[in-house]
Amino acid sequence: MSDDISDGTGFDEGPGADEELLEEELRQAASLLDPVPPALLQSAVDAFALRDLEARVAELTFDSLVDAIPVRGAAAAPRMLTFSAGEVTLDVEVTEEGLIGQVLPPAPARVEILTGPRPATTATTDDMGRFTAAVTPSGPFALRLHTPDEVVMTEWLRT
Repeated sequence: MSDDISDGTGFDEGPGADEELLEEELRQAASLLDPVPPALLQSAVDAFALRDLEARVAELTFDSLVDAIPVRGAAAAPRMLTFSAGEVTLDVEVTEEGLIGQVLPPAPARVEILTGPRPATTATTDDMGRFTAAVTPSGPFALRLHTPDEVVMTEWLRT
């Protein structure tokens, strides 16, 4: 007697075939009952088009929306973000007037604010590594930092 699994059709199925079939059925049901909104799909496609395979990815190490302790009575506090990639740290404050940031250690750099399909806004750091940009992202955004030695890219975030 054979230990092979058979479904009676003469074709042997390996382990996991039922799970793959179920996964495909669930995928089809989700696409019919809960489709991805067209604007979200377009944002994902635009973000993928802006990827930079040569860039080092900066990890989000602090986000005031998640990590900060709320203060009673504080109205519309700016969002504070910190990204790290090796020795490079990028501190950013997102305000209603735009972005304020600093690259540490201080270095000459160009900072691109990527906001999906719209053209990137560019800022240049000063001698202390500080920069400002009069653009407040209204949706998904990422930062691309061009230093003399490397390109660093943050992950995409929502405001």
